[in-house]
Amino acid sequence: MKDILAQLESRRDTARQGGGPRRIDAQHAKGKLTARERIDLLLDEGSFEEFDMFVAHRCTDFDMQEDRPAGDGVVTGWGTVNGRMVYVFSQDFTVMGGSVSETHAAKICKIMDMAIQNGAPVIGMNDSGGARIQEGVASLAAYGEVFQRNIMASGVVPQISLIMGPCAGGAVYSPAMTDFIFMVKDSSYMFVTGPDVVKTVTNEMVTAEDLGGAATHTKKSGVVDGAFENDVEALAETRRLIDFLPLNNREKAPVRPFFDDPARVDKSLDTLIPDNPNQPYDMKELIAKIADEGDFFEIQAAYAANIITGFIRLEGQSVGVVANQPMVLAGCLDIDSSRKAARFVRFCDAFEIPILTLVDVPGFMPGTSQEHSGVIKHGAKLLFAYGEATVPKVTVITRKAYGGAYVVMASKHLRGDFNYAWPTAEIAVMGAKGAVEILYRSELGDKDKIAARVRDYEDRFANPFVTAEKGFIDEVIMPSSTRRRICRAFASLRTKKLANPWKKHDNIPL
Repeated sequence: MKDILAQLESRRDTARQGGGPRRIDAQHAKGKLTARERIDLLLDEGSFEEFDMFVAHRCTDFDMQEDRPAGDGVVTGWGTVNGRMVYVFSQDFTVMGGSVSETHAAKICKIMDMAIQNGAPVIGMNDSGGARIQEGVASLAAYGEVFQRNIMASGVVPQISLIMGPCAGGAVYSPAMTDFIFMVKDSSYMFVTGPDVVKTVTNEMVTAEDLGGAATHTKKSGVVDGAFENDVEALAETRRLIDFLPLNNREKAPVRPFFDDPARVDKSLDTLIPDNPNQPYDMKELIAKIADEGDFFEIQAAYAANIITGFIRLEGQSVGVVANQPMVLAGCLDIDSSRKAARFVRFCDAFEIPILTLVDVPGFMPGTSQEHSGVIKHGAKLLFAYGEATVPKVTVITRKAYGGAYVVMASKHLRGDFNYAWPTAEIAVMGAKGAVEILYRSELGDKDKIAARVRDYEDRFANPFVTAEKGFIDEVIMPSSTRRRICRAFASLRTKKLANPWKKHDNIPL
């Protein structure tokens, strides 16, 4: 009996060593943690339960049977984050470069199947050189099995991908189908084809960092939701994000203790909007002053910054925020911001997270570049996302809400539950100058007359009262009372029930 127990401990020790001390040291030299160190930091202390520690690959080509490390390059299992269950897999770059084999993928598929069955999030830590070439098409088939589970889990349990090393070729498509992707600066990259292939095919000279580094994907492509300085920060922020999310689509997000008065009045908001309607202000100031303790977890902060997305809490409950940002492009909607916000709205709706929309939008971005790139279809994504969402929706118009952009931003016409406006709100088909030039074209030669017409139009429409008279705005509220009104609105909507007509699935304008 003692012999077999000693053998078990010996095998466990070997498995925990991964690729051995030399490769672990090489991993640390790159500023990267090992697969097991990452799991230890992500999960509550002592909560990790490992699966398949002794699984080894079955390949015999290219003398692979001579090297069969325990675990086959990925650590899988479950544990807790702040006491709530999550499933995890962490690729081990010290074992064959974390390359994906048939058995490596089978380990990942097993915990994904369990996550779907038991209703808990999946967090994947990606650090892999890609498909294991020695296994040929078997490794590609293995990727396909993982992809299928990503698809089945979508909208059922939250999926979070942490890119903590290389992620190239087919490997990028699994993270791409998950709900949130985070990268680590300077030590991770994502691309379908690497710099060498790019050079061969297109003759472009590009580094891995420029092609698919954290800066590229957070600022230019929008593929990634956030980038962090190192593994430790990425794992700490992932723990923070998980706290805002439900375990699955049949549960509510957790309610956390809060120490902020829901009826708190903030007089500084009464002067947030500048007297000059063309002068910007920072919408993040409003978000911070509404949120419990000013806590805001922003998603995709560096991409399409003309719209803000992220999570706050109100009375301890998670709320998704979508807000125009007048500091960037005057808060106009364009292709990138529409896609960014639409995906966020659909995530919130899938997981029953209420949505708060803060509106200051002068319209859609004009220009041939936008039109030729399909702003019509992309803008329709946001319109569609808001219209199909059945979660509680509260909207506050702070200043401009012009044209189609007014309708798109969670208006009453898209089943908004509570639609508030500040007294500074301007809700109209277009700005006064443009409207007057169309309505009084015959008077354009008379500057004084046109100026008087503009003033008249502003007096009539540069306020929320015409819209309120029609019932499209539920109430014009004092800016300083915004937190109290929003908290009460969401509290009244906690028992909301709304269902869309039966369908297999919708056909969102992708």
